[in-house]
Amino acid sequence: MSCFPCFTSKVKKTNSKDANSRSSSESPPHGVYLTFMQCFVRIIDLAKARNRNETPKADGGPNINVKAFTFWELASATKNFRQECLLGEGAFGRVYKGQLENSGQDVAVKQLDRNGLHGNKEFLQEVSMLSLLDHENLVNLVGYCADGEQRLLVCEYMSLGSLVDHLFEMKPDQEPLSWPTRMNLALGAARGVEYLHEKANPPVLYRDLKSSNILLCGDFHPKLSTFGLGKAKSVGDKMQVSRVMGTYGYCAPEYSRDSQFTLKSDIYSFGVVLLELITGRKAIDTTRPMDEQNLVSWAQPKFRDPKKFPEMADPLLKRRFPEKSLNQAVAIAAMCLQEEASVRPLISDVVTTLSFLVASKEENMCDTTPLPSLPPADSGHEKGGDSSEHTSDHEDEGSDCSKSGSQEGSEEESEEEHQHDHNRPSRDGSEQGDHDSGDECHSAVTGSNEWGSNSSHNSNSL
Repeated sequence: MSCFPCFTSKVKKTNSKDANSRSSSESPPHGVYLTFMQCFVRIIDLAKARNRNETPKADGGPNINVKAFTFWELASATKNFRQECLLGEGAFGRVYKGQLENSGQDVAVKQLDRNGLHGNKEFLQEVSMLSLLDHENLVNLVGYCADGEQRLLVCEYMSLGSLVDHLFEMKPDQEPLSWPTRMNLALGAARGVEYLHEKANPPVLYRDLKSSNILLCGDFHPKLSTFGLGKAKSVGDKMQVSRVMGTYGYCAPEYSRDSQFTLKSDIYSFGVVLLELITGRKAIDTTRPMDEQNLVSWAQPKFRDPKKFPEMADPLLKRRFPEKSLNQAVAIAAMCLQEEASVRPLISDVVTTLSFLVASKEENMCDTTPLPSLPPADSGHEKGGDSSEHTSDHEDEGSDCSKSGSQEGSEEESEEEHQHDHNRPSRDGSEQGDHDSGDECHSAVTGSNEWGSNSSHNSNSL
């Protein structure tokens, strides 16, 4: 029993009256009115978030840092997904060119197959991962759409198409890619993979590296198409992914054998792409003779004989390349295509080597000067003046692309060169190509073997 019953009673009554008063004043006249106001506030919040190009994070959902589009916005951007806007079709669905109404930005809209493997949660998780990737050699993700059953990705538009359009499907009036351009494309693709393997956290497997996934914008700047990447989880020395994919001709042997896909599997696929750039041949080409349909199988025997490296070069190059640069590029491809994953180089090693190759002065100086044909033995000394001038020019340039030994060569050396040329009538090249290229090739292969050994011990030195 309280010592102050009267005071306590008054307090309780007063509190009760105040509570009733507040309840009656705060209660809306109609329950429907409260529901409407809640919806209205929610719509305002969504509108503010969209204006900030952000998507509110749902409870327990992924954090997505790109804009969420409505389906009708993307339908309007692509003219209701008309055939005239269709850029291509792949394993995930169709890709359309569009233009956003508000900004006027050209974009590529990927309409994913509804029957694919992407549920809403998996799709949003992948979008969240893609939105965090930021590198100059990766295609930027602009936004996405997850309205109902619709699954769409909005990416930056790459005006020059893919590498396939410039390497295998050229128009009649289109110039073939020069050697420096090819090496720059290889370097850009390698840098994109390096970012995914060694700078993204957690590491990311590309899983489907191929020429059609290397997209080009102005000045042939390469970017890797980013959809389909798999977040990798470290388990000892191996990497596991939730969904493995790939394209025949680009897949590493370990994936074909036991469906294991590792970071070194991406290295193998890069080696195939590099070999395509060097040779101008497709990874799989059923129009060629049976023993030449698989690019890697065709190239493997030639890797063992450095003197055959020049034979592998794309005929469209018309020998407008430095043989030393070619030897180094073939050596890189050979190491990337090793059967055993452990001896393949790290992607950082590949980037370092290609960077040195691209920065080489001789590559820039030799691009527009085709290697001269070997002169007949009986006229080699008669044209000594021209040969001397050719040698002087290249020595001034600091290039080893081709040297003429006719000034210092004896008649016996000239006869040997004539006999060598008679045995290989389809090859064009200078005397340096006959005598010095073998040494350069041997040096390149020796260096690549040492490099592979170092890579197997996770060394970054070349």
